[in-house]
Amino acid sequence: MSLRNAVAGIDVGYSKKRRSSAVCLMRWDDESINWEIRRYRATDKDRLETIRDILGNQSLRAVAFDGPLRTGFDTIGEYRTAERILTRSFGARIGKPGQSNSPVGIRLNEETNKCVKIVLSVANVAQSASRIRIADQSVVEAFPSSYLGVMIAEPESLSAVRKNRSDKFFAALNEDGTLASLLRHLLPHRRTLRDLREVENHDDRASLICAISALSFAVGKFCAVGDENGWIILPPHAFIQPWAHDLLREGEINGVASGWFCRD
Repeated sequence: MSLRNAVAGIDVGYSKKRRSSAVCLMRWDDESINWEIRRYRATDKDRLETIRDILGNQSLRAVAFDGPLRTGFDTIGEYRTAERILTRSFGARIGKPGQSNSPVGIRLNEETNKCVKIVLSVANVAQSASRIRIADQSVVEAFPSSYLGVMIAEPESLSAVRKNRSDKFFAALNEDGTLASLLRHLLPHRRTLRDLREVENHDDRASLICAISALSFAVGKFCAVGDENGWIILPPHAFIQPWAHDLLREGEINGVASGWFCRD
């Protein structure tokens, strides 16, 4: 079993034809940070083999999934607080997550549950001591577009639409150095062995941001929205732009963003 200086992120997809799902394993030591990404098709065989090959026998501090999850890993089937907060607070500026009770949301929930069960069966995931835990292990939910979007100073200037939103956010935050600064904040005094600019595929980027979301949770530098039906991880407070803080405060006043948690 490897040392517990690792986290993982999975960009959950449900295509059985395209390799549109991806797994990212991020490792670090006292000097450096590195990651490995693999894509797979959402078939029973490919899903199991890929997750087992990259995460099997790994000892993980946390793992994050880009798909709806709640305690018990059962069917959610309702419009959750986490989704409402991200939609009503940020949707007009950076897009919104789908609803867990929509046809797409139900499929993603089902696929995410399958992925979680495989990860927990092949890897050793650390126990969670967080107040917002949804399982005994450190399993969390990520949503890359929102995680990236709240760090953009002027998201409207990017003219992003749904199909390219997270890619534009990733590129902008990479170009201005925010992603590199975030990694230094989460894991100080370490260099990255891979260039963030080399991560160009949409699903690879999503899985990497999921892994960074897991890292945020693992080191205790994160914010989150949600309730007992699931929490979605956001960046540390210091990296969330003032406009996003303002919108969340407005939501709290109006009773929309009551499920808001920060630990930084």
